[in-house]
Amino acid sequence: MVAGWMRRDQRAVIEYLLTEPAVQRELNAGKRLLFTDAQRRQLARAAKRLSRKTLASMATLVTPDALVRWYRELVAAKYDGGARRGPGRARTAIDLTQLVLRVARDNGGWGYTRIRGALSNLGHDIGRNTIKRILLEAGMDPAPERGKRTSWSTFLRAHWGAIAAMDFFTVEVLTLGGLVRHHVLFVIDLASRRVEICGITVDPNGAWMQQ
Repeated sequence: MVAGWMRRDQRAVIEYLLTEPAVQRELNAGKRLLFTDAQRRQLARAAKRLSRKTLASMATLVTPDALVRWYRELVAAKYDGGARRGPGRARTAIDLTQLVLRVARDNGGWGYTRIRGALSNLGHDIGRNTIKRILLEAGMDPAPERGKRTSWSTFLRAHWGAIAAMDFFTVEVLTLGGLVRHHVLFVIDLASRRVEICGITVDPNGAWMQQ
C-alpha cells in the first residue's frame, strides 16, 4: 500500500513537472530564452539520460537537437584531449574533478574553502577558484543554494548512522478465548539493521503510545 501511494505521488509530481514547461513555453512564445553555459551544461547532462524520442514527447524549453548539441559542445568536448589545447596551466585531472563534484554533492552546505580543506586532508592540493570553476561548469550552485536542494538519497547517506525507523507488526496468538491479535511496536536501526522490540499490546491506544 505504501509503495502504491508513493508511485501515485511520484506520477503526480512527474505530471506537474511535464506540464509546467509547456505553460512556460506558451508564456515565452516569441521570446528568446537566454541561458548561461552553466545552465546549458546542467540541462544537457539531465537530457543525456533520456532518449531523443522521450525528449521529443516532452514540452522542453529547448529542442532535443539543441540539448544534444549542448552536450556535445559543452560536456563531452571537455574530455576531448585534442591538440587544440594551448599553453598555460594544465586542466585538473578528470579523477580529481569527479572527486570535487562528489564531495560537493554529498555535502550540500560546504563552500569552496571547506571543500578545498577536505581535499587537502586527502592529499590533493587544489585551488579555491579551481573548485569554483569545476562546480560552475557542472551546473552546480554555490553552497547556500546547493544546500537547499539536497536530494533525499544524499540526506540519507549523510545521516545513515543516526536514522531509525519505527512501525508495528501484528501477531495472532491462540488463547483459551480464541485468536487474539497483538500489536508489536519495533524500532530498526537502518545502518546496522538491528531491531529492538519496544512493546506489545492488544490495544495500542494513545495512553499506551505515550508511555
